[in-house]
Amino acid sequence: MSRPAPRLIELEDGVLDSRTGLAWAVNAGLSEFPLTWTEALDFVHNLNNDAYLGHHDWKLPNRRELFSLMSHKHINPSLPAGHPFINVFPGYYWTSTTCARLPDQAWYIHLGGAKVYKGMKRQSYMVWPVRIPDSERLTLLPTGQTSCYDAEGKMVRCAGTGQDGEFQAGNSIDAARFQSQQDVVRDTATGLTWLQSANPSGSMVDWNAAIAWIDRMNQNHAHGYDDWRLPDIRELESLIHMDAHTPALPPDHPFTDIQEFYWSATRSMYDTRYAWALYTRDGYIGVGHKPQAECYIWPVRGPA
Repeated sequence: MSRPAPRLIELEDGVLDSRTGLAWAVNAGLSEFPLTWTEALDFVHNLNNDAYLGHHDWKLPNRRELFSLMSHKHINPSLPAGHPFINVFPGYYWTSTTCARLPDQAWYIHLGGAKVYKGMKRQSYMVWPVRIPDSERLTLLPTGQTSCYDAEGKMVRCAGTGQDGEFQAGNSIDAARFQSQQDVVRDTATGLTWLQSANPSGSMVDWNAAIAWIDRMNQNHAHGYDDWRLPDIRELESLIHMDAHTPALPPDHPFTDIQEFYWSATRSMYDTRYAWALYTRDGYIGVGHKPQAECYIWPVRGPA
């Protein structure tokens, strides 16, 4: 039996992620020490001026790009097994994406465990440059961010900033992304089908109760289907739109009764008493304590 092709392919000028089409610097510690958000953007700008590894198209990854590299099966660092990267710091790395609700803050990801936080742009974190060598091979959705902001949160022109809002990188999304039919919504961008009501249980439940609730949905062929499930954390994250907040969902979404905290089916590797959760106010990705009734249910099925 032949082995599957490796996901991460080491080349002379970086590491190609065959799953996403992104090319990462093999050295995850190029900056050597943490930088503020503005310094991080300037650092990548200087890499391009110096044609690092022969390229002028390095950028600070947006939130979805850096999140795509994370593995929820590994910790310290939260990267796929057998990855070829060097000098990986199991701490915080900046993204180029600003928090829409608090634009003096930007998103960063913890490489120790893959949590997605937001914090003041004056704080200092690490930098991991990325390239898009062939936009036709890019499989990721754009974050939705179209605006750019300085370190104080003032809106600025995007040209030359190196921010997420300048590049707006990702696959194009159909203007009619969400197709509603009766009580379900198909997301044409991912092929997933969501329950239109984002609060079928009517209240927060613990993690085991969330799974039991969905089991009952399937036993009863709820809304005509018996293959509902609790979404994994990447599926929940695919709904997030970085130009919106409260909730951080696409402005034309058809969902009803949106709640702030949602369980995923993805267990935490740090502590199995916890599972990954999505916080829809801004799009924060953290964990919930599974025995506690502290998150809601949003069933999904597919992709088709």
